[in-house]
Amino acid sequence: MVSIDSIKEQIQTTYRQLIKSRSLTPRYGQRQMIAQITNELSKSENSESDAPICVIEAGTGTGKTLAYLISSIPLAKNYGHKVIISTATIALQEQVVLKDIPEILSSSEMSFTYAIAKGRRRYLCLSKLHMLLSGQDSLMALADLHDSDISDYPSAESELYESMLSKLESGSWHGDRDDWDSPVADKVWMPLTADRFQCTGQKCNYFRDCSFYKARDALDKVDCIVSNHDLVLTDLVMGGGAILPEPEKCFYIFDEAHHLPAKSNNHFSEFSNITGTQGWLEGLVKDFSQLRRHDFVKEEEHAVISDVLSKLMKSFENMSPVLEQFFDLKDSMNSYENKTLYTFHGGSVTDEICNMAGIIETHFSRFIAHLEVISENLMSLLEELPSPELKELIEAWCSNLGKILERANSNYSLWASYARVDSEQKPPRARWLTLTEVENNFEISLYSSPVLAAENLQEYLWEKCAGAVLTSATLSALGNFEMLNLKAGLPPHSTYLRIPSPFDFKNAAVFSVPKLNCEPSDSDNHTRLLTKAIPKLLSLTVGALMLFSSRKQMQDVRQCLSEQWQDLVLCQDDYTKSELLKYHRKRIDEGKGSIIFGLASFAEGVDLPGRYCESVLIAKIPFALPNDPIEMTLASWIEQHGQNPFMVLSVPEAAFKLVQASGRLIRNEYDKGRITLFDERIINKRYGKMILNSLPPYRKEIFLEDFSG
Repeated sequence: MVSIDSIKEQIQTTYRQLIKSRSLTPRYGQRQMIAQITNELSKSENSESDAPICVIEAGTGTGKTLAYLISSIPLAKNYGHKVIISTATIALQEQVVLKDIPEILSSSEMSFTYAIAKGRRRYLCLSKLHMLLSGQDSLMALADLHDSDISDYPSAESELYESMLSKLESGSWHGDRDDWDSPVADKVWMPLTADRFQCTGQKCNYFRDCSFYKARDALDKVDCIVSNHDLVLTDLVMGGGAILPEPEKCFYIFDEAHHLPAKSNNHFSEFSNITGTQGWLEGLVKDFSQLRRHDFVKEEEHAVISDVLSKLMKSFENMSPVLEQFFDLKDSMNSYENKTLYTFHGGSVTDEICNMAGIIETHFSRFIAHLEVISENLMSLLEELPSPELKELIEAWCSNLGKILERANSNYSLWASYARVDSEQKPPRARWLTLTEVENNFEISLYSSPVLAAENLQEYLWEKCAGAVLTSATLSALGNFEMLNLKAGLPPHSTYLRIPSPFDFKNAAVFSVPKLNCEPSDSDNHTRLLTKAIPKLLSLTVGALMLFSSRKQMQDVRQCLSEQWQDLVLCQDDYTKSELLKYHRKRIDEGKGSIIFGLASFAEGVDLPGRYCESVLIAKIPFALPNDPIEMTLASWIEQHGQNPFMVLSVPEAAFKLVQASGRLIRNEYDKGRITLFDERIINKRYGKMILNSLPPYRKEIFLEDFSG
């Protein structure tokens, strides 16, 4: 282990090499970020101290990817740690692997190895492939996994599957879906994969040739692993070290770190559909009869399983009318969402539901215990080296039981959540129901989710990792990190740094608020004024982005525009995000106008430099939807603790989102344009002025345009 001073000198040398070789101008903010990460992560040398947690808000144009790579990797190598680069999306993950890292390695003397980490579902399962190609009757055991007749696949896709097997055997392909020479449809790929519940691990005939385990072993041999938030959280929930290296031996770099709390909540949330689960339980009766026919289940074990399934189906029959009472089934559904929801106030369900959920929880617990016994028995049979035909049949059932066990565990967690009373000392869970109309039938689903990720991130990440850096262009709200701390539960010793963007916002962008004499709550009139303003603010050849908080308003504005202007609109609902952006760029490249209409997903992660986006229009301050169950439950808890949830939660969140939305305009030092917000509350309300003051230093034009007439 070399001294910290030597490491710092090495990092400085690498930075100078990169700047010189790529003819770049040194950026003060970038140097700040490098110094901050180096100083903080170097504290991990002291094993007695808390793991360093470093939060850095680095404005667009800082060059944060280069900063965190060249500062974290030398320190990690010195301590014998790995660096886990975690991104919010697979696209950003690929950018780091395919562009950023190769540029650093080719432009400096810095040397390190790296690999991209992917989940099991990105890799082919050889056992599944051989099953699908075998044509054996045992394939029928897998049918319920995919809600289709899997025995159809070999005839339909046998040529593709044979080609995959041939390339695997020749070594020209390694089983990675993303490396196949053409896109593979989900319905074709998914039967070829196995999750952790289906995988038999070392007992599998093909374990030594397994694509996933080979890729997993390769991660132990590299210095830097590029992953994404979902995979990191999946690994942590499994205890850490299951897919990625142990967190105690890792420095985590979370890029686009503002997504981490919501991603964490998703990983600790539960869901169950009443109708779907009832159908699944009915199908299991047939499955276990088949297992009994193959003598894989003893008579007494089969009798217990049958009894449990019968009691579960009866419990679900009893639960349905209890849940239906929260909805008026005659009410018309939301025409844009085709569903409605009911949120339990403060996350607290009725005593009746709580008691019935407890009964269902008990039945699922019993069911899971017996499933595990059957699975263990099947695994034991594999160790007895049965005939090839019998082994294939057993493996098929191991896979099927794994999927059943996964779904049973998911249901158990959901019903356990509804059977529990939350501690008064901790934030409650959000619990809600949705009613969806499907082919003239109503389906009820139950949900449960943490309202804050703080406790889970503390337990699984902050208290285990060797160190972590959280970075993004936007992490603060209203000039502080209080909202991030609330949601992510960062430890008290965490350090914070805000690095402003190097862009000249004052001369590059105008932030305009036109006069409307109308608040967004007057939706019909507000929509009318938006429709009136668009042709006056934009030209027919402009590249623009318009952001809405409501799908209904987005569709209404589009429909109210003249046909000439409708032809310029590319609406989020009409295409995938990537397709829409491609069509937009093509139009602009051809000298035509194009206006993207989008919701929240287009307010970040969209890069449209230059002529692709010269105007950003924002329908209103992006407050969270008033009926969001998680936000409602969290707001209720904040209010119970004597605080104003609107000021503690809603205003900072809206300020955060508005900064992100306005940030779609200036993507590089050459961009110029206009941001227009159709919401006078940012001027007329005290909280609005707080939001306005938190924006980048755009040149302001207030009420210069008047569309109120």
